Parts: sequence; C-alpha cells; structure tokens
Amino acid sequence: MVLTIDIGNTRTKGAVFEYDALVWQFVTTENDWQKKVSETLEKFLNITDLVVASVGKTQKEALEIFRDRVKLRFISHETTFPFENKYATPTTLGIDRMVLAAGSVLQFPQQNRLVIDAGTCITYDYTDSNDNYLGGAISPGIRLRYEALHAYTARLPLLETEFPNDMIGDSTAQAIHSGVVNGVMNEIDGFIDSCRDRWPNFIIILTGGDAEFLAKRLKNTIFANPNFLLESLYRTFQFSLND
Repeated sequence: MVLTIDIGNTRTKGAVFEYDALVWQFVTTENDWQKKVSETLEKFLNITDLVVASVGKTQKEALEIFRDRVKLRFISHETTFPFENKYATPTTLGIDRMVLAAGSVLQFPQQNRLVIDAGTCITYDYTDSNDNYLGGAISPGIRLRYEALHAYTARLPLLETEFPNDMIGDSTAQAIHSGVVNGVMNEIDGFIDSCRDRWPNFIIILTGGDAEFLAKRLKNTIFANPNFLLESLYRTFQFSLND
C-alpha cells in the first residue's frame, strides 16, 4: 500500500492506494497534517511508501519522523517524468504542476491534454499528444480574489464563496460574487477557447479544491476529478519505479 500526500498552501490532502485503487483519503489543516499522517499509518499497517511532492525544508524535516515506519519518496525535479519538459525555465516549474502533467500523460496516452487546477491559485498545464510539456498559466483562485477585494479596499467585505443570483449584482455582496465567480468561469472558458484555436482536439481535466463548485457551471465539457493530484502522485511514483 502507498500513501500519497499533497501539502498545499491552505490544506493537506492524503490518499491511500492499494493495487492502483484509492481506498482511503483525508483532508486536514496545515497545522494538523503530521497527526493525520500518523493516524493513517496506524490505520493501514501495510503502507510501505509515503509519496509526497518535493516540499520546503521545514516540511521535509517534519516528514523525517515517519522514516522508521515507511520509505519516504520525494517527487522532485530529479524524478523521471513521462514527458519532455519544454518550459523555458524548467527548474522553476512547480512540482505540483509537473505531477499533474505526468498524471494526464499516464492516464490519457497519445492525446493533447489541458489540466486546470482550481485551488489557491488556478494553474493551467498543457501537454501535447507527443508528450511534450509546453507550459500554461497561473492566476489567483476564487478564495484569493475574495480576500484581495477585502484586503486592498477600504470597505468591501470578506465573503464566503457563493454562486451569484445574477450576472448583474443588485447589492455589493452580489456584485462581488458576480465579479469573482463569473470572472473565474469566464477566465477558464476563455483560456480553453484560446487553446482550442491552436489545438482543436484535447481533453480537459479539472481538479483542485474548487473543481466541484465550478464543474457544472463551465460551458466547456471537462473531466472533473478533485483527487487528480493525489492520483497523479501515485502514478508518477509507479512510473519512476518502472523506468
């Protein structure tokens, strides 16, 4: 059994895999992830490997407490990936984005793929049918947009995510919801349409914390999977073992 964890900006997600099947998962806060990992290892005594995308020095040191229980597997720029990295600055490309691209290549072979990760930031990552990673884009996520409107203005309130009643907001709150949510949806649909102008056929994978909120509201047909990063971590690990 393999435990994969994604230590994000605001939350940590984990998933246990057995024979390629996801059998358990958790979401926890930034401060409690060590405890949750420990509880998961106690629940599943057959876990042999802990796979995590390369993280900061402090977090790596925090993971060392598990070394006597499992093999620690850090996915980093030195890991073998199933694509050719065409990024102009390959060492600055985030490991999470590389893992998502790897997952798309391994799950959808010989296709053009666009992975959209709607989390703290919205990232777009494109790989072509010849398994070349071409790059993408980064923009603020839904939560960041709400927080920025509140932090950088004098009187706009900080609101929780809510789908607007109408495109034309009839109150300050509804105007903010419309601007944030419709802005994100129009951005994503617009990015997809721009890609389609260049590459007529490609599969679209939507993942991240806001994937379910957005999935049914986008005009483009997508494959929505909130667990795609965790599954891609597992696939990347398996690929690196077999390379």
